[in-house]
Amino acid sequence: MCELYSKQDTLALRRKHIGPSCKVFFAADPIKIVRAQRQYMFDETGEQYLDCINNVAHEVVKAALKQMELLNTNSRFLHDNIVEYARRLAATLPEKLSVCYFTNSGSEANDLALRLARQFRGHQDVITLDHAYHGHLSSLIEISPYKFRKGKDVKKAFVHVAPTPDTYRGKYREDHADPASAYAEEVKEIIEEAHNSGRKIAAFIAESMQSCGGQIIPPAGYFQKVAEYVHRAGGVFIADEVQVGFGRVGKHFWSFQMHGEDFVPDIVTMGKPMGNGHPMACVVTTKEIAEAFSSSGMEYFNTYGGNPVSSAVGLAVLNIIENEDLQGNATRVGDYLTELLNKQKAKHTLIGDIRGIGLFIGIDLVKDRQKRTPATDEAQHVIYEMKEKRVLLSADGPHRNVLKIKPPMCFTEEDAKFMVDKLDEILTVLEEAIGVQSESMISENAPCRAKLPNEAHSELLSDGTSDPRENPSPKRNGLCTDKHSLLSKRLKT
Repeated sequence: MCELYSKQDTLALRRKHIGPSCKVFFAADPIKIVRAQRQYMFDETGEQYLDCINNVAHEVVKAALKQMELLNTNSRFLHDNIVEYARRLAATLPEKLSVCYFTNSGSEANDLALRLARQFRGHQDVITLDHAYHGHLSSLIEISPYKFRKGKDVKKAFVHVAPTPDTYRGKYREDHADPASAYAEEVKEIIEEAHNSGRKIAAFIAESMQSCGGQIIPPAGYFQKVAEYVHRAGGVFIADEVQVGFGRVGKHFWSFQMHGEDFVPDIVTMGKPMGNGHPMACVVTTKEIAEAFSSSGMEYFNTYGGNPVSSAVGLAVLNIIENEDLQGNATRVGDYLTELLNKQKAKHTLIGDIRGIGLFIGIDLVKDRQKRTPATDEAQHVIYEMKEKRVLLSADGPHRNVLKIKPPMCFTEEDAKFMVDKLDEILTVLEEAIGVQSESMISENAPCRAKLPNEAHSELLSDGTSDPRENPSPKRNGLCTDKHSLLSKRLKT
């Protein structure tokens, strides 16, 4: 493929013209991707990388080109594509979720969902989960602790943060008798405190499975109980499916459906995989909420939302999911991958937890399984080493220690085996290195020689990880714990 610039020139131009807060993957050694095919990405030299993180991809090209050659215009004209797509989309959802509003991104969709919720009863307050991320608009940063707690913003009075329903690292864990009720009770208490302060709840919003928060799967029954409390308070339940919808969990088309038929959100937002990388998103809600929104007298119009090309792309994606049985593939490959990873957990003490469903899996790395101490530095080391082995992973969660696996839906069992084999190699070397260091560090004065590259250090801090220089500790488990002296210099295998 013809390049406009060399990799160095591309990087230099990006630094000059693209905002510095727009980060790249692998900042210490970024990859220049020039093309992709199915679950593989290729750099400018032709090197192939197995993509385990790019959850926006389903295959479409011809549908977009065909419609683009005919017409693209806004949704104020009648066109079959938008109504056919709305009909097909609604058919994947519970019956009461039947009215669609099309947008261009998940952020737009979540912003609109808030407007719908606030118009419905005239309430304003929003309950969100800790570590949640719902988009980059100001209205969404305000309800995204994942973001606002990293900046200078303070939590707004109308925002209430509930504990993440994390049964591995959270307040109520797997040994609790009823973690779902315990976590839901926290939401009930928030509602009561808000009411006592004269505030009214408009909405509770949550990803059906929390992604940026560390691949968290809520305990069974949690959403049902929360919905009961929120409805009683006159609010609505918003399920954010932007990252986790469109068959990723395998057994269901939407992730909220895995919580049972007795749970149906009032508003669902979607995006990312919806258009195979083409910018499109949607809010689906009930007729009652839609009519309340219309009664405000304000017209909703989005220039490109639901345009004929986007709708054609969306229809093509739905066809491919069905025709290529991508839901079934997510179940088969996801189950196989989870099985392989659990075998790795039995082998490697760095793996504290494997959690997920379908092609949405998290690997929680820990320094100590009993204390569940997050292995943040080790996780960063692993993702860079995996990149060297041509496998692309990312790390997330409050401590940046959870390896996120959410690959394209066409991921195969062979890909899963390849990825896990490479991970096994890296963890084996890493754990051996930790053991060697532990044995050699008998003296309190033993130096720690490995250092984290400056770029990677900056990358970690920019993602909100606290700078360990503020609380230096010479050693822990045989490792130098400050990022100046990390094994993340990248152990060469």
